[in-house]
Amino acid sequence: MTDSPNGAPGSDAMVVAEDVHKSFGRLEVLRGIDLTVKRGEVMCVVGPSGSGKSTFLRCINHLEKINAGRLWVNGHLMGYRQKGSKLYELREQEVAAQRREIGMVFQRFNLFPHMTALANVMEAPVQVRNVPRKLARERATELLARVGLGDKHAHHPDQLSGGQQQRVAIARALAMEPALMLFDEPTSALDPELVGEVLDTMKDLARDGMTMVVVTHEMGFAREVGDSLVFMDDGVVVEAGSPAQVLGSPQEERTKAFLSKVL
Repeated sequence: MTDSPNGAPGSDAMVVAEDVHKSFGRLEVLRGIDLTVKRGEVMCVVGPSGSGKSTFLRCINHLEKINAGRLWVNGHLMGYRQKGSKLYELREQEVAAQRREIGMVFQRFNLFPHMTALANVMEAPVQVRNVPRKLARERATELLARVGLGDKHAHHPDQLSGGQQQRVAIARALAMEPALMLFDEPTSALDPELVGEVLDTMKDLARDGMTMVVVTHEMGFAREVGDSLVFMDDGVVVEAGSPAQVLGSPQEERTKAFLSKVL
């Protein structure tokens, strides 16, 4: 990786991806992604399975290391330090510090099965940010109420529905007070009747001004909540614009073909 002529992004940008490439062995999954997510923006990313959407999301918080290009989050170069014209990998401890600004919600809930909902939400602030337990408990209580689970503090994950578990996972991510939230198809593992409660929670976050990048197949959510919509296929951004424009009058043939199957 070498220096970029563009330098660091402007202060109104939360995420800047510049010519991002990612390969797994010989398989090139991302083939030059250029995107900017502004502060307070909800960007929805759609596309067929295998198009690179989830990989790109994981690259944003350096869960996957990119092979070329640059990724900035909140003004910081993710995973690297620049010295002169070259980039050097950060130590894992430094990357972990960067990730604290980024909340991520996965398809699967990844809750600690032996902990209550309250304990799941408290854990990271106490262990990672050294928040006193009393304060962490108060904050976790507020967050569970915020996601509509104020009466489920003492429940363990196996006592909750899939939708409730996902809302606990959202509360857990918010407990770290992130500047950015990433959602990797957060409703895809849910029964259809449980999807709405998770989407409603995400809509509330959007209304509160949270910057969000959402990989989703919920086109109604993208149309209603998204500020921008990105269609990816075969590791590239095929088309991007407002949800109304991309969904209502797509310009690219590949976008039209995809939307004809999902709308």
